[in-house]
Amino acid sequence: MDKINSRDFRVGHGEAVHLHKWPTKVKPVYKSKQQYKELLEKHVSELSKLQQLHYASNRYALLLIFQGMDAAGKDGAIRHVMSGVNPEGCEVSSFKQPSADELEHDFLWRTNQKLPERGRIGIFNRSYYEEVLVIRVHPEMLLKQGLAEELRNDKEIWRGRYRSMVDLESHLDRNGTKTIKIFLHLSEAEQRRRFLKRIDEPDKNWKFSAADIHERKSWKHYKSAYEDCLSATSTHHAPWFVVPADDKENARLIVSQIVLDALGDLKMAYPKTTKKRWLELKAIGKQLKN
Repeated sequence: MDKINSRDFRVGHGEAVHLHKWPTKVKPVYKSKQQYKELLEKHVSELSKLQQLHYASNRYALLLIFQGMDAAGKDGAIRHVMSGVNPEGCEVSSFKQPSADELEHDFLWRTNQKLPERGRIGIFNRSYYEEVLVIRVHPEMLLKQGLAEELRNDKEIWRGRYRSMVDLESHLDRNGTKTIKIFLHLSEAEQRRRFLKRIDEPDKNWKFSAADIHERKSWKHYKSAYEDCLSATSTHHAPWFVVPADDKENARLIVSQIVLDALGDLKMAYPKTTKKRWLELKAIGKQLKN
């Protein structure tokens, strides 16, 4: 088995991203389904221990952002990788079409309500990055946001939103929230295969929507939007990782390693017991024994 080096998938600060140069499939790190399960179980166990330390330390927060085309495997990656994490220390938030109330605020407002507290892991299944992805592909949606006409200048609005996102993540970093952004990189052919599977298998029919086919027609536009977004917003303190997603199992192992590395980089320790507290605990223990 080859060891996963998460840096192989990291977008460098200021790096121009051309997705055709980033593979959607790489040599798997597992040799069989059984070995995949064993490796994932090991990662999940290690993640559970680190999350417990993270919760007890209560000094940092970790924000994980998942983006990708439809059927890229965001739900599955989150479900499998985070399966061993204590729900008390983790919250998953999914962001779909904004409500009328959310549209009355700036585009970062609704996601800011879900930022993780210290000691917690927050997971965004889609995020504020939709504002420079789906909104860019469908700019008519900007009309629903009630922005003044001069604020909808096509030459400036996307650069302005990139800056707002980078500024937010820089602010979070200065205040103890580590942001890790994962783009599940799926090929057009694999998306087609997964869509057909959702149609052919009755228990997967609920996953398929006619809107998925409509969005698939804009594949090239989404690719371009993602390239600009990844290039403009991957920074030292909040990097993007482009994870090959055609092999779901391999993608989950890579994602779990990225999360493990992110938690491992934090300077965490269990709270030290003071002498006064230790004497109190000894006294309580003595009472219990008697």
